[in-house]
Amino acid sequence: MSPKQRPVFFVSDSTGITAETLGNALLVQFPDFEFERHVLPFTDSVEAARRAVGIIRAAAAGSAVKPIVFVTVRAAGVAEEFQDAPGEIIDLLGPHLTHLEEALDATRTGDATEYHRVGDLARYHDRIDAVEYTFAHDDAQSLRHVDRADLIIVAPSRCGKTPTAMYLALQYGLRVANYPLTDDDRPGVLPEAIKPYRDRLFGLTTTPQRLSQVRGERRPGSGYASLARCRTELRDAETLYRDNGIPFINSHAMSVEEMASVILTTMNLRHR
Repeated sequence: MSPKQRPVFFVSDSTGITAETLGNALLVQFPDFEFERHVLPFTDSVEAARRAVGIIRAAAAGSAVKPIVFVTVRAAGVAEEFQDAPGEIIDLLGPHLTHLEEALDATRTGDATEYHRVGDLARYHDRIDAVEYTFAHDDAQSLRHVDRADLIIVAPSRCGKTPTAMYLALQYGLRVANYPLTDDDRPGVLPEAIKPYRDRLFGLTTTPQRLSQVRGERRPGSGYASLARCRTELRDAETLYRDNGIPFINSHAMSVEEMASVILTTMNLRHR
């Protein structure tokens, strides 16, 4: 394994989502490296920690490079097991929890389930409702309850409306409808179905080349995927946004997380 290739372990006493999110936020700062990622979830006991250390030790055996190990384990006794693990151990919680204990003059619970359990049932059911609503209102499948939407994403087909809408529903509990702009819509004129909700509209666009590529994967060689048609649809969409005061972003080369952050800030939306 070359020095530019590194095994990376995300060790967690729960699902591993926190370890992956925080660890990847750091790894992305080193684009010249190739990381081989492994997740070791539910490492919530000394025995589980020792098994995890064994897996890491096996990966390190015979390798000239050290593994990088991101750890999010709340119980101090379990976290201590990784002190002897081979590689670079990065404790993502320990120092911060110790600091908080000192600041609050209190002791951590060490309960690995606290972060991910369903605590507020009302909030949990709101989140489920948001996901169901967003799924039902995908691509204008239904417009019956569009007045209940917290946000309506507008864009030509295949610009990223659906994944962005579902991410906002799942992560932030927002009811998000999305409306595709088609040839049936008059250029520069807001479709009647969404016209009353102009203050909830947010547009997406992309580059003609990218849109043509994405559409070509779905319908190779079709007029739908032609560069000329993509260029026209995007030009008309951006004219519609500008003429009607609809904020919009170019989704090309942006992650869903980045788009969601911009949308939340621009539309002054908050986590439910």
